Amino acid sequence: MRRLVAVDIGGTHARFALAEVAGGRVVSLADPVTLKTAEHASLQTAWEAFGAQVGPLPRAAAIAVASPVGGELIKLTNNPWVIRPALVKERLSVDDYVLINDFGAVGHAVAQVDEAMFAPITGPDVPLPTRGVITVCGPGTGLGVAQVLRTAAGYHVLETEGGHTDFAPLDSIEDALLRRLRTDHGRVSAERVVAGPGIVGIHRTLAEIEKRDDPQLDDTAIWTRALEGSDSLALAALDRFCLSLGAVAGDLALAHGAKGVVIAGGLGLRLKDHLARSGFGERFAAKGRFRSMMEQVPVKLITHPQPGLFGAAAAFAQEFAQ
Repeated sequence: MRRLVAVDIGGTHARFALAEVAGGRVVSLADPVTLKTAEHASLQTAWEAFGAQVGPLPRAAAIAVASPVGGELIKLTNNPWVIRPALVKERLSVDDYVLINDFGAVGHAVAQVDEAMFAPITGPDVPLPTRGVITVCGPGTGLGVAQVLRTAAGYHVLETEGGHTDFAPLDSIEDALLRRLRTDHGRVSAERVVAGPGIVGIHRTLAEIEKRDDPQLDDTAIWTRALEGSDSLALAALDRFCLSLGAVAGDLALAHGAKGVVIAGGLGLRLKDHLARSGFGERFAAKGRFRSMMEQVPVKLITHPQPGLFGAAAAFAQEFAQ
């Protein structure tokens, strides 16, 4: 048995939890402590703040970051922290650590959590496949994407930046959305539409179509109104978000040759009661000549409350055979 600190660093929050691993799997994960990245200068200062709350920290760390992992300097995609892997042991006072993309960590969680932690969204209500590729994607501050390859010998997680593929509009509303976003960003990736902040562009596009004044709401306000059902335009933006997410998830599954798909991310979990009754499933399957194949792919939502932390610990367990 080995104790470690699991860390999940996103664009807005950094989550920390003590964990125990053994036999290549996670044995326990304590309640997380969530810190705002904007309130801390670096990973080291946030690490120290966590230690001040829970006491002396073990000398091992599993760190998931919302960024590609590699090179001498890691700049997080949606927050200003930088991480220098060569200095992690010294700065955090650890002997061993793993550094993994945040959705790579979620991939490890998908591979290790119990089947009861998955809720069906669309496709056949069967367990995820024990062989082949599972696509993992999910909206948060950005759009995370990973693959899990299950084989007879175990599993492998493949980290990707699939959220930055091009956005493909499928109807006149999405044509209008693309025009608006292209003016702001030039190239428009899937993440510009189906990540949390993307609902702002959707909402403003729908307001423009209806010749309403620009509502000037931020993403938090739109999500709150949409999920409460208190604003019809916000609710229409939510419906459109789910349509686009279904299309993107289907494209990723086709590209990966996936036998199953898992939706994750903090926002994904908030959409639990909406995805299955939205147009997500229709858009996911609407792939022309491959519709019948796509209709047979189980698509599920991971309901574990902290898949990033759990998965980071699982990655450490696999790396160090603990």
